[in-house]
Amino acid sequence: MRGDGAPDLRVAAARLGFLEHGRSAVAGVSNLVVASWERSQAAGVDVSEPRSSFIDEFDTGSLLVTCAQPILDQLADDVADSPLVVALTDKTARLVQRVDCSAEVARMLDRVEFAPGFDYAESTMGTNGVGTVFEAGQPVSVVGPEHFTEKLRQFGCTGAPIIDPITGRIEGVLDISTPASLWNPLVRTLVKTAAKDISRNFLLDRSQAQQAIFDTYLRISGRSARQAIFAFGHSVSIANSVAQQMFNADEQRLLYECATFLMTHRDSTTDSFPLPGREQPVRLRGTRVVVGSDVVGVVVVVDPLPGRRPGPPAAYPQQLLPRLVSPTEPATEVLVEPFSSPTWVRACDELRDALRKRKPALVIGEPAVGKATLVTELFHAEYPGACRVTVDAARFGSERPPPNVHTLLSNPDEPTLCIVRDPDQAGPDGAEPLEEFLSAVESLGAAVWLVGTAFSSTQDMPFGPWLEHFDTTITVPPLRYRTDDLPAVTAELLREIAPEHRVRLSPAAQLLIARYSWPGNLAQLREALVHALHRRPVGEIREADLPGYCHTASRRTLTPIEAAERDAIVGALRDVNGNRVAAATQLGMSRSSLYRKLRTYGITA
Repeated sequence: MRGDGAPDLRVAAARLGFLEHGRSAVAGVSNLVVASWERSQAAGVDVSEPRSSFIDEFDTGSLLVTCAQPILDQLADDVADSPLVVALTDKTARLVQRVDCSAEVARMLDRVEFAPGFDYAESTMGTNGVGTVFEAGQPVSVVGPEHFTEKLRQFGCTGAPIIDPITGRIEGVLDISTPASLWNPLVRTLVKTAAKDISRNFLLDRSQAQQAIFDTYLRISGRSARQAIFAFGHSVSIANSVAQQMFNADEQRLLYECATFLMTHRDSTTDSFPLPGREQPVRLRGTRVVVGSDVVGVVVVVDPLPGRRPGPPAAYPQQLLPRLVSPTEPATEVLVEPFSSPTWVRACDELRDALRKRKPALVIGEPAVGKATLVTELFHAEYPGACRVTVDAARFGSERPPPNVHTLLSNPDEPTLCIVRDPDQAGPDGAEPLEEFLSAVESLGAAVWLVGTAFSSTQDMPFGPWLEHFDTTITVPPLRYRTDDLPAVTAELLREIAPEHRVRLSPAAQLLIARYSWPGNLAQLREALVHALHRRPVGEIREADLPGYCHTASRRTLTPIEAAERDAIVGALRDVNGNRVAAATQLGMSRSSLYRKLRTYGITA
């Protein structure tokens, strides 16, 4: 735009003339600037007090951030202690990263809300070095009075688009801002070069995991062009035109959960799932994408299937256990009836079918996903008044002989559900007793329904003779694959924990629960709600009432020291109502250090 670094009085005069009389009063200003002023004015941007929207949910682990991080780190070293700030925005012109090379300039930018989470689209903040780049589609420098709004006139900003070399789309903007009086045209070269380096990293990244996903997607879509095709992977979600027309955004999200679930938990990626609101289930026929020894994605062809999805079972009445059977621990999971996530409904349908056909079933899933409760619910829905026996196979061994089947089942003619928990954990000493027990159960005949519940992980299920006693395997999904069920799950748990309390979750608290991955599944969610009820036993549970880990999106297990630091940061943010500058002061750390730790721990609130 301009070739020098000093504020230009002619541009300032032209801007005032434009604000009073429009384009006819403008002279000596580039067409690019004037066009941006016109767009800003048409969008209703307030010249004196523009208002930038703020969200705290931007993706700090996106492909854009991953590709930009090494370039940002290099820039931070190259321009250390210079009077400037480097910023990265996403494709919506919202800041996701900021590198402060000067504390003074950083404080100036804080006052104009040029910080992570804030929107700097041209329609929001007027002509600037971020939003105008998206409109112009090219590198842009906006210096001093070239800015449309008063509050930005003190800055000189240069931004360049970050272009995905495969799709050709602008994925973000790299911007360098400095006081207008210190702006130098050489910044243009620095920004353009860095933006190109980030774009090149997109290509390098795709040369491995994502390129493999794209290649597989192109190969399959080439021979199945008339079918709905999706490609899913980390930071990748592709749908062909048929898929976009056939499934709405919510259905596409559910299909992503189904495909990811199958990819990580099953040997085959071909299966059928019901979708809420559709009479017909859909079939997913997938192809895993493998790089090295890692599964990095899946490409699926989705076809409607004939048939109707059976409705949910009715809740079963309280059942009494036979007198000679020791009661098991009370179930902490929740009922089957209110839930509709496809992976959960599919597990219910498979288990219901196995129970009706009297097929011994092995139900696998992570701890606390509700395996035993699901089995119990569906069994008693099919066979009201039946008995239930639960045996812990992990305790079998030379010092603990297996229970006598005939003692447990005093009346073998009564329909009885026999749940064998953790047969995969029996160990060497328990293998033979477990085999004897399962054989004895089988010998009782048709009046006994045998179901095993076992832990599943990325590792293969250990082989053993006990597997021969089961005819089918059913996988129960973890909570992170049941996002649509979370509101009903939390409501049911709250009724269980505090049945007499008038308590509810605020929308913000429910959103926080939806964002967290819940590695401990239902038991961890229950623990979090109990924690919140101790802080607020009646009324509306708020974000601050939930444990510190709920405020993070970190997927890895933190060390005790890291967990303590994370909780201290969350506590400080609570104390100052989310003001990050004040939180940094309270914690005794620099603002840049706080921002870095927020990203490290995935703290989102």
